[in-house]
Amino acid sequence: MLQVSGLVKVYPGPVAALQGVDLEVTAGMFGLLGPNGAGKSTFMRILAGVLEPTSGGVRLDGHDTIADPQWLRERLGYLPQDFGFYAHLTGRDMLLHLMRLKGVNAPGGPGPLADELLRRVNMSFAAQRPVKSYSGGMRQRLGIAQAISGNPRLLIVDEPTAGLDPEERLRFYHLLAELAEDRVVILSTHIVEDVAVLCPRFAVIRAGRLVALTTPRAARAALEGRIVEGVVRPAELPALREQWQVTQELLVEGHHRVRVYTPGGDRPLGFEAVAPSLEDAYLVLMRTGALPGTEAAAAEPVNA
Repeated sequence: MLQVSGLVKVYPGPVAALQGVDLEVTAGMFGLLGPNGAGKSTFMRILAGVLEPTSGGVRLDGHDTIADPQWLRERLGYLPQDFGFYAHLTGRDMLLHLMRLKGVNAPGGPGPLADELLRRVNMSFAAQRPVKSYSGGMRQRLGIAQAISGNPRLLIVDEPTAGLDPEERLRFYHLLAELAEDRVVILSTHIVEDVAVLCPRFAVIRAGRLVALTTPRAARAALEGRIVEGVVRPAELPALREQWQVTQELLVEGHHRVRVYTPGGDRPLGFEAVAPSLEDAYLVLMRTGALPGTEAAAAEPVNA
């Protein structure tokens, strides 16, 4: 189990990037959802032991990872948002180099382990190709191969599907779901679909604070009967936005379809109730900082 208590990070300025985060995560896939600049990457870097918090604690299976970062490194797999490779090396040579840097040992030697890792992430076909020839999805799979070398207890992936095409994203979903069967996997993303597909539980971070800790089903259920949708002419959109809480504006077959959050039950003329989506729930949280029925996980703001 991963336990985070009272985590605060204040940068010079001062800028409070994290404002008292408390969280418990058991084995499996857990999502951290939030916009760019919300504090997700700071949180991931602290969990990974590459950044020290201003205050607060992190424990993995009861062990203090902030006090003993070396213990954590031996049990950690980390795929940051921006992962650098030597473009001239082959995928296999790059993986071997990263395994050496991590100090990964294998009974049969590093070569067979590298081959097995590449097979597991479906990259054997490109093992001898230079990394500079890889697509975005191939680079991400190579990054996952290095992250799971050493069979980590904790796997952290930061914005892993950003920039991937739909086919590569689907392939990556299957890979992450498989990896989450026997370890703690933290998925940090601003892409709601990633959480909807992969995560049985997730938290939403907003301005450095956790504003919800819930499940995709519960988040959608919290908005049941509160999301309506209708067709609106472009000229009517500004007035609609002023009067109602618009969650999404969609262009469907040339028509502007608008979804509106109606907490009081009233609705714009001509709008009909629709099934809430996780995207609706996320956007309501970003606008209001609260979602009916979710567990608040935020602390008081830090006075820096």
